[in-house]
Amino acid sequence: MNEFLSVDLSTGGIVVLVVVALVAGCARGFSGFGGALIFVPVASALVGAKLAVPLLLIVDIVLTPGLIPKAWRNADRPNVGTMATGAVLGVPLGTYLLTHMEGTTIRWGIVGIVVVLLALLMSGWRYHGRPHASLTAAVGLTSGLFSGAAQVGGPPVVAYWLGGNFTPQTVRANIVLYFAISSVLSVASYLIAGILTWETVELSLMIGPAFALGLFSGARLFTLANEIVFRRICYGLIAGAAIIGLPLLDGVLR
Repeated sequence: MNEFLSVDLSTGGIVVLVVVALVAGCARGFSGFGGALIFVPVASALVGAKLAVPLLLIVDIVLTPGLIPKAWRNADRPNVGTMATGAVLGVPLGTYLLTHMEGTTIRWGIVGIVVVLLALLMSGWRYHGRPHASLTAAVGLTSGLFSGAAQVGGPPVVAYWLGGNFTPQTVRANIVLYFAISSVLSVASYLIAGILTWETVELSLMIGPAFALGLFSGARLFTLANEIVFRRICYGLIAGAAIIGLPLLDGVLR
């Protein structure tokens, strides 16, 4: 199987990558978050952050465009536009860090970001103030920075919009539309930086079906399972991914 890949990855590593993609897709399909937080630390340990981060971006941007038309109709588009203005600055900054930092340093940084964002999600904290334009743009800059560096820009945006005076339908539409814009910014930034390569496309074709199956399964589980229990499972998976992704434990996966 790995004879057809230009990436130096063992058969066991390929299996782990596909399984993690399936689990990450399931988490996102069910709860709308957690996919990158689960996938990126483990994939970075297997193929390096400079390949793992754009890999998830390609898979995600290919599988989610069907959500955009409904989001466009239901979103608070001026607010989303303000958030995206911040991301215009944040994404290139994050991409710069991804491309110019040493590989192990990037991975330690990703694990650190994942742990902090997991703590934010588990705390249940929400911003309950008024959504001023300057603060909205600052959240977009922060999210863009995390997205450019590791594709983990979701939690700041979710915590900010969930605490605002928006209906759940508008919040979901805002998030979908914002990340559609953020993904386009990331693609442009990664192309300029030269980190969208054939190896990225090659691996995305391999894990894409697993991620898509996870998305579908997670969405179906949402109608059947207890959300609180599943969110706790997601938190545990994110924590486990962060631990496995530690550079100190490279011998576990490689």
